[in-house]
Amino acid sequence: MRKEDQNKKKKRKILLSLIMVLFVGVILTASTYTWFTANRVVTVESLDVNVSTTAGLLISTDAINWKTIVTKDDIQNASGTYPAAVNQLPADTTEPVSSAGEVDAGTGFMNMYKGTLAANALGSFVDLTATKSTEKNGTDGDFIAFDLFFQTNKETTLYLTNNSNVIAGDTDTNIQNATRVALVPQGNISDTSNSSGAQALHATDSTGLVIWEPNADQHSSGAVANAANYDYVGAITAGTGNATLKYYGVKAPISPAEDVDSINTTYFTDMDTTGFIHDTPASGISEDAYEEVLQLQAGITKVRVYMWVEGQDVDCENNASGGDLLYNLQFSSLASANG
Repeated sequence: MRKEDQNKKKKRKILLSLIMVLFVGVILTASTYTWFTANRVVTVESLDVNVSTTAGLLISTDAINWKTIVTKDDIQNASGTYPAAVNQLPADTTEPVSSAGEVDAGTGFMNMYKGTLAANALGSFVDLTATKSTEKNGTDGDFIAFDLFFQTNKETTLYLTNNSNVIAGDTDTNIQNATRVALVPQGNISDTSNSSGAQALHATDSTGLVIWEPNADQHSSGAVANAANYDYVGAITAGTGNATLKYYGVKAPISPAEDVDSINTTYFTDMDTTGFIHDTPASGISEDAYEEVLQLQAGITKVRVYMWVEGQDVDCENNASGGDLLYNLQFSSLASANG
C-alpha cells in the first residue's frame, strides 16, 4: 500500500474516532440534564408546610417552646426567640435546584445549586449553568430550609409516619414527582434547659443525612417524553410502579464556559450509589412500616430540614411548571401505627 493511501486511511480512522467521541459526548450530556428549559416560568406556587409528632416526641423551632405540632408561622417567626435562625420559607414560589447532599462545614447547611438550562449551538437544551443558592432567613429563596429541635429523654429511633407526603395543591402539574426532602442532623446536647447551646449546634459534614424521595415510582406522560428526549437510562411509563431512576446531583458551580457531562465528577455526584436516598412509593408510607430516618440521643437534637424541587429529576420538565405543592411531615418514635 502506498504511503499516501496509508495516510488517508489513518486520517479516516482519526475522523471516525472523533465523530464517535463527539457522539458519546452528546449522549452523556443529554443524560445529565432534565431541568425546565430557559423559556419557561420556573415556579412552584402556594407553598404549605406542616410538621407534627406522635408517641411523646416534642418538637420546637427554637429549643424553648416545645409542641407536638409546628406550623409555617412558627417556622417563620422563630427568629424572635432564636436570633441566629436561618429559616427560609419562600412566600409564593420556589425554583428547581439540585444537591449532591454535601454539607458546608462552616454553616451546617446543605449545598444547593440553582440551574439554568439553555440551548446549545444545535438548538438542543443541553447547556447547563449552575450557581450556589445559599439560604437566608425570610420569605425569599429558591427552596425551603429550616431548623427543627427534637426533645427526648432517652435514645430514640425517629420515623416518618404514613401521614408524611408531598402532594399537589389546587393546581396539579405532577411537579410533586420531582420533590425531595432532606434531614441534616446538626448535633445533640444532653441538657434540655440549654436552649442557646442547642441553637448553636451545627454539622461539619453529612454524617446521618437522609434524603427522601416521596414519589419515586410515579411519573407523568410529560416526564416519560422528557426521559426519552434526554436518553435516560432505563424505560419508564406513566403512572406508578416504576423502578427508581438514578440522577446526577449537582455539587459545584457550573459556568457557561464549562464543558461538562454526566461522568464529570467535578460537577456531579451519581445519586444512585450514595446510599442515603429513601425511596417511597407514590402510594405513600405504609402504616404498618414507617420509614426509619434518624437516631435521636437523649436531650435536644437539632435537625435542619430541606424541601425542594430537584432540577436533575426527570419529572422536572416544562409541563410540570407552575404547580402547587403541599409538604407534610409527621414524625414518630414508633415503628408503625400499631406500635
